[in-house]
Amino acid sequence: MSNKAKHPSFKKPSNPKIRIWRYMDFTKFVLMLENKGLFFARADSLGDSFEGSYARANEKLRPKIYEQKCKELGVSIEKMLQALKMSGDILKWYRQWMMINCWHMNEHESAAMWNLYTKTNESICIQSTFEILYECVGDEAYVGEVQYIDYNENWMSEGNFFDPFMHKRKSFEHEKELRAIIDKSPKKPLAIHDKMLSAPEYGIWKKVNLDKLIQKIFIAPSSPDYFRDLVEKVVLRYDLKKEVVQSSLDEEPFY
Repeated sequence: MSNKAKHPSFKKPSNPKIRIWRYMDFTKFVLMLENKGLFFARADSLGDSFEGSYARANEKLRPKIYEQKCKELGVSIEKMLQALKMSGDILKWYRQWMMINCWHMNEHESAAMWNLYTKTNESICIQSTFEILYECVGDEAYVGEVQYIDYNENWMSEGNFFDPFMHKRKSFEHEKELRAIIDKSPKKPLAIHDKMLSAPEYGIWKKVNLDKLIQKIFIAPSSPDYFRDLVEKVVLRYDLKKEVVQSSLDEEPFY
């Protein structure tokens, strides 16, 4: 079994065949086809200042949590807390090296996700499943469900730098997010102090088999007819043999 399969920070959905969705503007869809893969953005570019941080509860609970450990090691709690503060500085540095690709888990299309992650009705959504994504990204990328906790009350496990990137605040719970993460941090001692190191400016592209990954392509609600024609032509041009489907939110009501 690979390290990816058993990593404790990445919890698999109970149903491996659950549908996952990635909503995007048309230009990002074309970029995906052009680059033959998925874009993994830097964690510090995702727009959430809490991205990659520990819960606030950790700050107040550390003295109690580490009390016994300090006794076993014969060190003061003050020294332990100082060491933990230094590990927080390293964690902040890690934000530029953690590359993240995000999906929405749901058996059905989401009107809220269309509104949140697309700017116009000339947008698309690709639909896949957890198990297909897991296979497509290979061993380099870890994949799992985001865990939603109360950052003011709940303790977040420490000592594993993936955990802060796989937890989000309860206010984001509606996203039902699945994440694939690639750690691109330099694998050498004291890398955090090397001023010559430069992380990828925005993120990285990872090549994947898009024909295997994508099950269906949905076009946004209320999109014009010409847009569907355009998407179908682009899909054919890139030799992607996938059905282009009008959003189910456009169906006529029955009275």
